[in-house]
Amino acid sequence: EVLQNHVLEAKVFHTEYGTGVAILTGAYRFSLATNIDDLKLRRMPEVPGLQKPPSCWAVLSQDRVTIVLLAVGQDLYLLDNTSCSVVEKLCEFNSSIRSPPKQMVWCMRPQSRQRAVVMAWDRQLMVAGNSTEECRFVLDEDSYLVPELDGVRILSRTSHEYLHEIPEASQEIFKIASMAPGALLLEAQKEYEKESQKADEYLREIKDQKLLPEAVSQCIEAAGYEHEPDTQKSLLRAASFGKCFIDKFPPESFVRMCQDLRVLNAIRDYQIGIPLTFTQYKRLTIEVLLDRLVLRRLYPLAIRICKYLRLSEIQGVSRILAHWACYKVQQKDKSDEEVAHAINQKLGDTPGISYSEIAARAYDCGRTELAIKLLEYEPRSGEQVPLLLKMKRSKLALSKAIESGDTDLVYTVVLHLKNELNRGTFFMTLQNQPVALSLYRQFCKHQERETLKDLYNQDDNHQELGNFHVHSSYS
Repeated sequence: EVLQNHVLEAKVFHTEYGTGVAILTGAYRFSLATNIDDLKLRRMPEVPGLQKPPSCWAVLSQDRVTIVLLAVGQDLYLLDNTSCSVVEKLCEFNSSIRSPPKQMVWCMRPQSRQRAVVMAWDRQLMVAGNSTEECRFVLDEDSYLVPELDGVRILSRTSHEYLHEIPEASQEIFKIASMAPGALLLEAQKEYEKESQKADEYLREIKDQKLLPEAVSQCIEAAGYEHEPDTQKSLLRAASFGKCFIDKFPPESFVRMCQDLRVLNAIRDYQIGIPLTFTQYKRLTIEVLLDRLVLRRLYPLAIRICKYLRLSEIQGVSRILAHWACYKVQQKDKSDEEVAHAINQKLGDTPGISYSEIAARAYDCGRTELAIKLLEYEPRSGEQVPLLLKMKRSKLALSKAIESGDTDLVYTVVLHLKNELNRGTFFMTLQNQPVALSLYRQFCKHQERETLKDLYNQDDNHQELGNFHVHSSYS
């Protein structure tokens, strides 16, 4: 169908199964796959009487079912696996603008009851929600909307703005004439800095209602949603001030928020350019954020964050240094000696670092000599030997295996050599390695009696050859 009618439009969407893609074909039929890693294209039911592309459509995932919502003129249709049904409207909103919007995206916050759609025209944004009220914003230039977990990014050639619902804690504290505990505590702290007696009046009002713990928690929470460091500090100072008047207030939430904000402010810096909101940061997790920094090769910042948050070395610093080393081996302008020395200087014997993994990356990049130099720093022979065998450095692998004193490792290399070399070369290689030869003889005694005879012949060892024939005659 696609070959005949082509793809008119495609949308990428995300489900618990992974990343999916939905297409609209020239025959005005929808097909979708819920996971592009396991591609199974499923055709959706036909929309009756559809003779032109829908004016708007979106893919929704709910309760493990993926559905397509589309608008045809004044009607809304819902396509699921089995049927096409007309949908009742939840609410109707008149934009009073004749031309259709260029973009329509969802705008909502997790756990919020508010549902809103943001529409964009050339230089105007409009937010339509559950209520009959509308919210309009004038734009300075053409913009593009990107829906996010808790809001909408508005990108233009010169600016990057974020539109979102104001969190409850921030509303409570900052709305005009608010008497919320957090608002009173913020005022008390400001008055205290001015050395005014009003600070005591505000504090008494909160304490009389026994709302001081709530006031502190409100200020801590609101600080997380602020982007300006000055406002963050003001709210955290208020929380710190309020804590002084509470017996045994648990400090973990305050300390964690200070840490989170420090990390967020660092990555929001224009030189880094990852403007995450607090909600996104929490959903993303610190591990994924570190992965993003590593992929952008922002290694120093990633390491500073790990040290600041006191993450375990294997989870943090070691992992990042390993990524850095794997990137370093790809730099062709440096000699093998320089790169190997730089990596060893930086990594040393940091716990959790596998030099063999870095060497494997060097080998994959075509730098075999560098890989061998890096393997010299690998303390675990069990990690060195397999890679040396893969690089066709079998004799060096045999030496390393013998040095390790691990008989299983020596057997692994000997059997690999036996399959790789012709018989004469194999025996000659073993002649130079008495330990390997002795172990191979032991192996042959139990597994390959005839090969043992060839070994004695090769050595002109008539004594053992005689013994071999005596033993053979008994069996």
